[in-house]
Amino acid sequence: MVRKIFNNTKRAFALKDDKDLKRSLFIFSMMNRPTLVAVGTRFTNLALTLRLPVEGIIKKTIFKMFCGGTSQQDCLPTIKKMYDMHVHSVLDYSSEGKEDEAQFDAALKTKMEIVRFANQQKEIPFTVFKPTGLGRFAIWEKVSNQEELSNEEQQEWERVMNRVDKICALAAELDTRILADAEESWMQDAADNLVEEMMEKYNQEKVIVYNTLQCYRWDRLQYIKDLHKRAKNKGFKVGAKIVRGAYMEKENARADKMGYPTPICEDKEASDVNFNAVLYYSMQHLDDISLYIGTHNEVSTYLAMQLMDEKELKKGDDRIWFSQLYGMSDHITFNLALNSYNAAKLVPFGPIRDVVPYLIRRAQENSSVKGQTGRELALLREEKQRRDGQFTKRIS
Repeated sequence: MVRKIFNNTKRAFALKDDKDLKRSLFIFSMMNRPTLVAVGTRFTNLALTLRLPVEGIIKKTIFKMFCGGTSQQDCLPTIKKMYDMHVHSVLDYSSEGKEDEAQFDAALKTKMEIVRFANQQKEIPFTVFKPTGLGRFAIWEKVSNQEELSNEEQQEWERVMNRVDKICALAAELDTRILADAEESWMQDAADNLVEEMMEKYNQEKVIVYNTLQCYRWDRLQYIKDLHKRAKNKGFKVGAKIVRGAYMEKENARADKMGYPTPICEDKEASDVNFNAVLYYSMQHLDDISLYIGTHNEVSTYLAMQLMDEKELKKGDDRIWFSQLYGMSDHITFNLALNSYNAAKLVPFGPIRDVVPYLIRRAQENSSVKGQTGRELALLREEKQRRDGQFTKRIS
């Protein structure tokens, strides 16, 4: 039986001073109210559209809590503080929703700079890219649907493929692992296929390229099985980042509107079962599959730890990494690190205006995932009580 380790709030929040702790309590209290999140989202989008001076407020609140800074260098103090507690970082330039070719070229340049930056920092074992950060959503969607492309669109798609190849080639050259984000299901087939090509090309000897599986999709267990079979036949290794998923409400709404079966599991419990099944299958095939386990779920994390124990694997086995988002589930990340597991934080950064879509998604996820915000609040309150008790002892 794996020892329970996630209740150590002193360790979990060691990097938060009292002011940070109060900020986190306030923000999670707000996110625990879905109506407030919905109103706040609409107001934020409107304020930015009208160019109202709200960036200062955003920077001091939700941005400070969920982002490492506005630039790579800006993130370094946080990265180094976490590394002192054996927690690694994964820098994520969180710019979304671009449509212009020049913007995609600029994003590629930034991503390649991050790969080079990570190669020079022992604290950063992975980098990450978002497929639609390197090409229009519509072109990914059209390729996913196997629609015929015009000559102009074919040239556009070739530029997208070249951008993805360039960033993966650089990662392989510098021996820096790279994670491809997953996005909406109606563009994901093109991303899956292209990232698989990158795996076949660059994962011959070791795992460099990882694809992301959103396990709230009921087809992802079969997907990892089929991918594993193809990898064995073609002689390459699989990198699998497994998460629950980030677009549930959007996916269900689109499926309902357009009259097709939803690709999402019927409920949270079914998603949990699916995630754990993908985790279990991957853990049984570690010679072929390297895992990056992105979860804020304690039960799934304990399952992975238990499977590692049953297989008599070292806690620091480099084929298995645990990760949570910066600003969330510190009780998991920092206590995993304390107990010698490979632990990392995904640290978003970028200009405030550019990362607002990411921040809004974080707020919406926390308000919609049953129990997530409540658990965060309970632990933060417990830590505040512990500190208040320590203060009382000191002055008595």
